[in-house]
Amino acid sequence: MAEAVPGALRNPEFRKFWIGETISLIGTEVTRFALPLVAVITLGASAFEVGVLNAMRYVPIVVVSLFAGIWLDRRRRLPVLIGSNIGRFVVIGIVPLLAAVNGLHLWALWAVALALGTLTVLFDVGSLSFVPNVVQRAQLPDANGRIQTSFSLAMIAGPSIGGFLVAALGAPRALALDALSYAVSVAMLMSLRVQEPEPQSAQDRPGIRASIAEGLHAVFGNAVLRNLLTQSATFNLAQNAMLTVFVVYTVRTLGLSASQLGLVLGIGSLGALAGGLLSARVTRTIGFGRSLRLATTVAGLAPLAFLFARGGDLASLTVLTAAFGVAGFMLVVYNVNTVSLRQVVTPNRLLARMNASYRMVLFGTIPLGALLGGTLGEYLGLRPAMVITVILLTTPILWTFFSPVFRLPSIPSGPDDPLIAPVSPAPAATPAAKA
Repeated sequence: MAEAVPGALRNPEFRKFWIGETISLIGTEVTRFALPLVAVITLGASAFEVGVLNAMRYVPIVVVSLFAGIWLDRRRRLPVLIGSNIGRFVVIGIVPLLAAVNGLHLWALWAVALALGTLTVLFDVGSLSFVPNVVQRAQLPDANGRIQTSFSLAMIAGPSIGGFLVAALGAPRALALDALSYAVSVAMLMSLRVQEPEPQSAQDRPGIRASIAEGLHAVFGNAVLRNLLTQSATFNLAQNAMLTVFVVYTVRTLGLSASQLGLVLGIGSLGALAGGLLSARVTRTIGFGRSLRLATTVAGLAPLAFLFARGGDLASLTVLTAAFGVAGFMLVVYNVNTVSLRQVVTPNRLLARMNASYRMVLFGTIPLGALLGGTLGEYLGLRPAMVITVILLTTPILWTFFSPVFRLPSIPSGPDDPLIAPVSPAPAATPAAKA
């Protein structure tokens, strides 16, 4: 029998990292809630102007990610995490300061959102690449489960805290909490005592084009990661199409009030919280590949239950909430395991570039899905759009029949584990490659 691996929270360095990350994630959700309200309430922004504000936060994922991965793979990640959160503390703190002196304008909010999005890309890619240096490889699923739990908790608590603070203090001053949350995270990060591997020396580093090629090849040259990404990107596309329709459908077709919709989403989000807490136990009980197969299947099928809701009655609300919660639970189980798998099968020197390349594609499908859902709802009607999008959400199940990911009996021990297909060396850059 294999020796039991202690939980990640028994590692004092990870515990400090996790506490700081949890506090900053709650602050981030407060900002996600309050920043648009600053635009609407304080500056009287139009719907289009608020749309631009939200888009500014996601532009860096596509534009900055690849270069952020290269930059992070050439240095130790902890100083970058500290610097990113200092930057976020300063950028968010500018909003209440400008509001206090009547100097806040919409263009300033756009600039804040763009800078915040850029710094968040640096932190998120760096964090995913840093955690494997904090805990043992065998502790990665538990560590990622803790982080996913914190994220789910933040999504539940953040809007509630944000609503209270906006009502009590006003939208601009509510953002001061997020600024303070990053200060706490910086203090925790600065207290860490983690030995990171030496980055590649300057003479051994490939050029920009070769570095990008290596990062892309780390994903698309590996059968496990390639199949994982294509499946996850398909799921993100379908899920965001469905969610775009879901909000309008539940209000206009089913007749739910704002409070009823909030109740469905709030209680349903508890499923995601439970998924973060129990993901490691689920995986230990039924195995790695089987847990991914179960999560994919249930998360894809559960939203079909939305079609059985007929209004704002108790039975319909129960169906909506239960389906949302079950899908959220399984989605977090999937996320915890796949993040751990990505971290394990990628050499440390490529971690940041792999995560950047992966996330660029993964999150690039989010606006496409939203556009697809909106278009279907506009031209076909809300009920047909809901039917199409929940059926589309079942298509990732197809990967369970051919992807090697779902045949893994356990999480691999490292990049050279015979459980996974070997990755051939990345090709050298050619003149035709983009810089």
